[in-house]
Amino acid sequence: MTKNSGSVGLVRPQKIAFEQPLALQNGQVLPRFDLMVETYGTLNAAKSNAVLICHALSGNHHVAGKHADSDKHSGWWDNMVGPGKPIDTNVFFVIGLNNLGGCHGSSGPLSNNPETGKAYGADFPMITVKDWVQTQARLADYFGINVWAAVIGGSLGGMQTMQWAIDMPERVRHAIIIASAPKLSTQNIAFNDVARQAIITDPDFYAGHYQEHQTLPRRGLRIARMMGHITYLSEDGLGKKFGRALRNDDYQFNYDIDFEVESYLRYQGDKFAEIFDANTYLLMTKALDYFDPAVDFDDDLQAAFKHISAKCFVVSFSTDWRFSPERSHEIVRALIAAEKSVQYLEVLSQHGHDAFLMEDAAYMRGMHVYMGKIAKEVA
Repeated sequence: MTKNSGSVGLVRPQKIAFEQPLALQNGQVLPRFDLMVETYGTLNAAKSNAVLICHALSGNHHVAGKHADSDKHSGWWDNMVGPGKPIDTNVFFVIGLNNLGGCHGSSGPLSNNPETGKAYGADFPMITVKDWVQTQARLADYFGINVWAAVIGGSLGGMQTMQWAIDMPERVRHAIIIASAPKLSTQNIAFNDVARQAIITDPDFYAGHYQEHQTLPRRGLRIARMMGHITYLSEDGLGKKFGRALRNDDYQFNYDIDFEVESYLRYQGDKFAEIFDANTYLLMTKALDYFDPAVDFDDDLQAAFKHISAKCFVVSFSTDWRFSPERSHEIVRALIAAEKSVQYLEVLSQHGHDAFLMEDAAYMRGMHVYMGKIAKEVA
């Protein structure tokens, strides 16, 4: 890894093998698994400066930097992670991973099933957020990290952060929960099911074993992504970006592209369908649906949070209607009722749910200040 000002530079992912069986929440057992990871910065002698980045639905291990000089795009959170950035790699040792069930190198539907010698496909077991925390704990053990200075995540990543703080309170000093919710709303579950149905009913899906038929359910995945992408943006932001702008000078009076927003969504859908696995998309949306830490505590979120010892920082965004500020308020109220340390930041933003990936000034300042406090603890 090379160091450049403001960037972690060139990075190289590593695949880590875990040969001990993993008992999953659904009762199944994985005999072994791999996790694809990237690390940035240096682990100090006390191993007290480690930060775990938990990714959202379509994220992966490539959080910051580039894999080659020719790369057009840096990691998905490159604006947040690097020298002098809010998550400062001059101070912190940062780990990003591709979650179990992913399609970017970790064990998942694209991996070979040792029992059959073929790709798992639809046979890869259902994964939950609790399962991810178990695998991430093994990852921490691999690096000799007993306690995370911070666990950080946006959206589905924020759910993992909460689960970490509940399940392994002794191993998390700070939990940073961004654009997340204590469980999905009914509307969000409905969105996820429509997306899954688009994939499952694609003629090229073949009950999830499309690899055996040398095909991909592109149409279904494309539609799922197009619909999801709309929900990640704010109406105001989408309107300002595209309005009712036409691609051509006048209406075409057919079902091809008339409006620029249609062109944009189709492009995003086509691109996603070529780089993301449909079975992984199904698994990730189900993990979202199943997340509900209060269910183990008689549906009492305050009781679930009683186990937390980490200091918490909760961030929401004004135009995020998928995980609205009201859902973050639920988290904050339950933390306060449980007598936990919590700070809250609500950011005015035009970026909708995707704002946690953007550079709204108040958001970046808030992260910089909070991470600066953690930096003093590990100095």
